[in-house]
Amino acid sequence: MIHNIQQLKEEDIRGKKVLVRVDFNVPVKNGVVVDDYRIQRAMPTITFLRERGAKILLISHIETKDVEVPTLKPVHTLLAQTLPLAFIEDCLGDEAKQSIDMLEESEVILFENIRRYEGEKKNDLEFAKQLAALADMYVNDAFAVSHREHASVVGVPQYIPGYAGLLLSDEIAHLKVDEAVPHPFVFILGGAKFETKLPLIDKFIDRVDTMFIGGALANDLLKLKGVEVKASLVSSAAVSLDHVLKNPKVMIPEDLVWSDDKIMDAGQGDIERLRPIIMNAKYILWNGPLGNYEAGFKEGTIALSKLIGKSEAVSVVGGGDTLASIKELDLMDQFSFISTGGGAMLEFLEKGTLVGVNALER
Repeated sequence: MIHNIQQLKEEDIRGKKVLVRVDFNVPVKNGVVVDDYRIQRAMPTITFLRERGAKILLISHIETKDVEVPTLKPVHTLLAQTLPLAFIEDCLGDEAKQSIDMLEESEVILFENIRRYEGEKKNDLEFAKQLAALADMYVNDAFAVSHREHASVVGVPQYIPGYAGLLLSDEIAHLKVDEAVPHPFVFILGGAKFETKLPLIDKFIDRVDTMFIGGALANDLLKLKGVEVKASLVSSAAVSLDHVLKNPKVMIPEDLVWSDDKIMDAGQGDIERLRPIIMNAKYILWNGPLGNYEAGFKEGTIALSKLIGKSEAVSVVGGGDTLASIKELDLMDQFSFISTGGGAMLEFLEKGTLVGVNALER
C-alpha cells in the first residue's frame, strides 16, 4: 500500500467497467499529436486492464492556447492505430450509455475533452456522481492533474471504489524524497512564481548539499543582491528571501543572458560552475527551465540536460520545458525518472501528497 490507497493489482477486474482518468493533455499541431510521451506513460495501465478483461472508459482533458475547448480526436486517431477504441463525444449522452452497454471485455472507449463540462473544474458533485454511474470502479492514472480539485480527480472516487493506476503509483514512489536519499544531494529549481515555490525551497534548503535557483525565480534573488534587473520578471508579491540569499548552499546565476533589458537565461559560465557539483552528485532533483524556454532561450536548459545526462547520479526531473529539452536531445533514457507532472510534482514534493491521491485513501 502507498499512502493507504488501493493498488490496481489488488482487484479482480474481469468484466468490470473501469473509468480511468488519464492525462492526454498533449501538444497537437494541424490535427496531429506531436509529442505522445504522456500517452505512452498511460499505456501500461491500459494494457494491464485490457489483459485482465476490463471494459475501459478513458476520460481526459486537453488544453491549448489557440482553441478555447480543444478536442481529443487527434489522440483517438493515434490510439486507434493500436487499440480497439471507440470515440464518444458526450460521456453522459444516450450514445455513451448504449456504447458502454455493448462494450466487450478488453475494449476501450475514449470520451471527448472532460473540460467541456462546467461541472469538471467546479468539482460539481452531481456531475461527479453522473460520471461514477458509468462504471463499477475508478482508476486515477493522471498524476499531472492530481493537484486539481476537479470532478474527475477527486469527485468520482467518492461514489465508486478508487484505485491508483500504475503511473500514479510510480510517480508517488519516485517522488518520495526521504532521509534515505544519497548525498551529495543537488536540487535545481527554475521557472517563475517565487511566492508559490518558497515553501518548497524552505522544506529542502537544509536537506540538500546544493540548491541552484534559476529561471525567473533567480531574478528576485539577484535584485535582493543588488543586481540591476531592469525589466526582468520578478514576483509581484512581497516575499522575504534574505534567508535564501544568505544560505551558503544556494547558488544563483552569475553569467546572465540578456534580451531587451530582461534576463532571459543562464549562460555557459553557470553551467561550468555546476559541472563539478553535478558530476560529484549522488542524487539530483530538477524542475523548471533555467531560462525563458518558450521564448527560445533554451541554451542554459539544454546544456544542463546534457550535463545531468552524463552524471552517474540518480536523477529525478519534471516540468514541461524540462522534459522538452530532454526529448529534444534524445536523452530520455539517461535520466532515472522523468515525472509527467510540473506543478503536481512540485506540490507533491512540498506536501508529500496531492488532493487526487487523498481522494483514493481508504
